[in-house]
Amino acid sequence: MANRVILASRSPRRHDLLKQMGLDFEVIPSRVEEEDFVENESPRDHVLRLSEAKAVDVGRRHPDTWVIGADTIVYINGVILGKPKTHAEALDMLGRLSGQEHQVLSGIAVQHVGRGKTDREAVQTAVKMRTLSQDEMKWYIGTGEPFDKAGAYAIQGIGSFMIDSIRGSYTNVVGLPLSELFQMLERLGAITISECGIRISE
Repeated sequence: MANRVILASRSPRRHDLLKQMGLDFEVIPSRVEEEDFVENESPRDHVLRLSEAKAVDVGRRHPDTWVIGADTIVYINGVILGKPKTHAEALDMLGRLSGQEHQVLSGIAVQHVGRGKTDREAVQTAVKMRTLSQDEMKWYIGTGEPFDKAGAYAIQGIGSFMIDSIRGSYTNVVGLPLSELFQMLERLGAITISECGIRISE
């Protein structure tokens, strides 16, 4: 069906953020490897490249749809923190973040292959984490929440107890900067917003 919107991500957090806005969409995850790092690539270039690659991957298979691709990373002191696979990796990441300010950077890209329309943007948020004790970090890791989360924490979940402050977009830290995304969708003509709600453009 034409004029659909597809979210090219399996992230339940991105799904929930879009759903709460009342946008009609479906989820078709991309096949792009998220941890595909390029030597000497800046964090900004990294998220822009991957978000666009995800949108293109799904868009080529569904050329008559608006496709949203996104990629989010956490980085501190020039080191990108991915998703921990083990208890030790999660503990190391939380140790790096404890008592420090770090950056959460998301790339968002929108593609409509059939119409030849595309746009992308990077959004950055500064997050300050309070100093954590070893017991706090181990307890938090024991909840299981840090796994499959960039930087080993979820600001919208149990991990909120660790956050002192943020500067910038909160939804960006969750995984999808909604303000910037909706401005992009409107700018491209993908959606129109009126008092009746959000409509996918004809």
